[in-house]
Amino acid sequence: MAGMADLTVSLSFLLGIVVFSEVARRTVLYLFPNRNWIIYALELISTFQLCACTHELKLLAEIGGLEPRIALTLTFLISVVHGLSFRGAICNPTGALEQLYLGTLMRRCALTRISCQLIAAEAARRVMPHAWALALSDLHAQHSLTGFSCTNSPVNAPLPQAAAVELGCAFVMHTAAFNAEKVEEKYRVPAMAAVITILVYA
Repeated sequence: MAGMADLTVSLSFLLGIVVFSEVARRTVLYLFPNRNWIIYALELISTFQLCACTHELKLLAEIGGLEPRIALTLTFLISVVHGLSFRGAICNPTGALEQLYLGTLMRRCALTRISCQLIAAEAARRVMPHAWALALSDLHAQHSLTGFSCTNSPVNAPLPQAAAVELGCAFVMHTAAFNAEKVEEKYRVPAMAAVITILVYA
């Protein structure tokens, strides 16, 4: 069970990831304004932020045994932070494919964005163990002793049932994203964060 010290360190990690990513975004936008390729840099940075934060939250939930109410609160808050900071990045291959299908993205742009997302996801997967190896909390030290492997499978159901649940959640998420434009702009990000949190709870 994650203690207060573990939670504090993990929250500091999450804050550090977000601050680092935001500084990187602002630096790129400042140094290279009005460049056509800038969205790909933002895609790389923002997807790295998303994946790195997800790794830390997953560690807290699976190994730290975080209380559900705290886990859901963190999920909502970090989803709001992501929504407010991504600056047009999609951070999801299915989102890019959906925009390609709808004609809002050209094929080359969609494929480049997906490539950036995959590169950033792999970078986050490789970077986080180095951060955990610093053993700044008992939770991180414990995780390093297991070789940074997750002990619990997230799939606790037969494969067809798990696939159906995943498909249903993806449908709800994409339907919500597709209809988000109908929501008043200031409520859009919290509304999407609420949908994500409900899906995590479900």
